[in-house]
Amino acid sequence: MKKIRKKLIFGLIGIGIVGTVIVLCINQYVKSSMADRILSEEEADELEGVDCIVVLGAGVWEDNMPSHMLNDRLEQGIALYEGGVAPKLLMSGDHGQVDYDEVNVMKQFAIDAGVPSEDIFMDHAGFSTYESMYRAKEIFQADKIVIVTQEYHLYRALYVAEALGIEAYGVASDPRAYAGQFMREAREILARNKDFITAIGKPEPTYLGETIPVSGNGNVTNDKD
Repeated sequence: MKKIRKKLIFGLIGIGIVGTVIVLCINQYVKSSMADRILSEEEADELEGVDCIVVLGAGVWEDNMPSHMLNDRLEQGIALYEGGVAPKLLMSGDHGQVDYDEVNVMKQFAIDAGVPSEDIFMDHAGFSTYESMYRAKEIFQADKIVIVTQEYHLYRALYVAEALGIEAYGVASDPRAYAGQFMREAREILARNKDFITAIGKPEPTYLGETIPVSGNGNVTNDKD
C-alpha cells in the first residue's frame, strides 16, 4: 500500500512538473513570437495603410473616470491618432451591463482631447482580448491595426490578432508603475496559454452582428444622445 501511495505521489508530482513546463513554454513562445511587433511611437509613425488604432479597455471608476491603466492607454492611442498613424480609433471594451460602460468613457475621453466623434468607433462587446480582436476583424473589417495596451498584455493581443488573420502591431503604454502588477503578470502567463488554445479553435465571440466598417463614421456605434 505504501509503495502504491508513493508511486501515486511521484506520478502526480511528475504530471505537475510536465504541466508547468508546458505552460511556461507556451508563455515564452507567445512572447518571443510577437516581440518584433511591438514598436515605439516613432516606428509606428512609419507604418502605412493602418485601418485603425485599437485601444483595449480596462477598468473604469464609479465616477466614470478611466483607471490609471486605461487613462494611459487612451493617451497613447490619442497620441498615435494625432501623429497620423491611423485615421480612426476603435475603443474596444466591456459594456455588457447598463451600469458598467468602458467604451463610452473611452470615447468621451478622446472627444475631450479633441478627437472628432466620427473618428471614434466603440466596440461595446469587447469582453475579452480574444473577442476584441475577433470583432475588430469580422465586425469592424480592420485588416491592419495598431494595438495599444500595457506591454505585458500586448504580446497576447498581438498573438491573437495574428492568429485571426490581422496584420497587427503594438505600441505599449507604460508611463508609470501600477499597483498589483506582479499578480497581473502571473495571471497573464495563464491567460497567454488560454488564448493560445482559443486561437487554434477560433470560436465565435459572445456577439457578432452586422458589419460596421471602421472606414466609415464612428457615430454609428453611438448608443447615447
